Amino acid sequence: MIPLPGIHSLRARLLWLLIAAITLAALVQGGLAYRSALSEADQIFDYHMQQMAMSLRSGLPVTVTSPLDGPGEARPGEEFAVQVWTTSGLLVFRSNLRVPLPTRVVLGFATMRAEGASYRVFSLASRTHVIQIAQDLAVRRRMAGNLALRAVLPIAIIGPALLLIVWWAVGASLAPVARLRRQVALRQPDELTELEEVSVPEEIQPLVRETNLLFGRVRRAFDAQKSFVADAAHELRSPLAALKLQAQGLQRAPDDEARTLAITRLLGGIDRATRLVDQLLILARQQAIDAHGAKAEALSLADIARLELAEAVPAAQAKGIDLGLVQADEVAVWGHREALRILVRNLLDNAVKYTPEGGSVDVAVRRDGQGVVFSVDDSGPGIPEADQARVLDRFYRVPGTPSTGSGLGLAIVKAVAELHGTTLTLATSPSRGGLRASLRLPEHTQA
Repeated sequence: MIPLPGIHSLRARLLWLLIAAITLAALVQGGLAYRSALSEADQIFDYHMQQMAMSLRSGLPVTVTSPLDGPGEARPGEEFAVQVWTTSGLLVFRSNLRVPLPTRVVLGFATMRAEGASYRVFSLASRTHVIQIAQDLAVRRRMAGNLALRAVLPIAIIGPALLLIVWWAVGASLAPVARLRRQVALRQPDELTELEEVSVPEEIQPLVRETNLLFGRVRRAFDAQKSFVADAAHELRSPLAALKLQAQGLQRAPDDEARTLAITRLLGGIDRATRLVDQLLILARQQAIDAHGAKAEALSLADIARLELAEAVPAAQAKGIDLGLVQADEVAVWGHREALRILVRNLLDNAVKYTPEGGSVDVAVRRDGQGVVFSVDDSGPGIPEADQARVLDRFYRVPGTPSTGSGLGLAIVKAVAELHGTTLTLATSPSRGGLRASLRLPEHTQA
């Protein structure tokens, strides 16, 4: 589009361009019509002079030989002037003309000046005479100009009318934009419902559609924030109350043994509260990735698994757990790096936490005919089939679970899986007898 410095209004830009285009077109058309009318008028006048000369030639007597007596009376109002000469140079006829025409002429059309005026002259020769028809060019231009102005007059009338029509059409065409602007301006800060797409022009529909998608992302972000705040307030209440009781128990401890026990319990409560806060922060980070639509990229799932395995090795060694990557196919997936790291980290943490001492945890990244499968198998107690769906909910823990936790790990994994368009599957591990957590991601192929 042509840049218009200082004009930021779409309405003003359209009006300026259309008015400029119509004005330019009217001026060009008017100029062409004016020149065409002048040219046609000249042709008509020349044609009349030629026909007049031919009519006089057919009506002149052959035997006229006497010269004209006197110059004749000058009547400046006459449009045409006529002179007739014999072939010997004798003037035999002259109409009332103040300026005499030359005796030597060029046959056909010519332009001459006499007494400060310009004349259009047509000369025609017969066997005995030469006929000259002259017309003052000032008279001709005046008459031709009147004819040309009559041709341009309709354009001068239609131009302003067309500008008014354009003004109205631009305003009517941009009315949906103004309606959308009013619709957004009247909204409350927390009103994130979609904008209406009824009667919206095709050119504006993509903008409205993307705005509605933005409202949806902001709405999900607000919902996630509200949910996170509610969950955090609910879940932190119990650990903080327990910490307060343990601190009071430490304060009332009568001897060193009771004081040591209270300190141990207090440190355990602090560890549980710290883990809960960490899980809540991880959940908030994952919800932010989902709500804000972070950009996906091609990633090596095997590399992510190796990085997180290295982080989980100290905890596995402390329990004597055999932790290893049993299969690592080098294949790329399309996803979010930080979110997939959160997913792998939580699955490994859960497997190490619930696997008894001396157990095993196997991690695998393998390609099959339908995509890339990531799985974690452990030799722990597993999860009863009746609870496999419920453990994916936030803060749900299987009754009787010996280890402490927040109940957020698998909920976070489920959210990451949904972000990548897949689901987390829980089943009994066929190799280790405990729990198998797996999900399938589509393989990324180079375009």
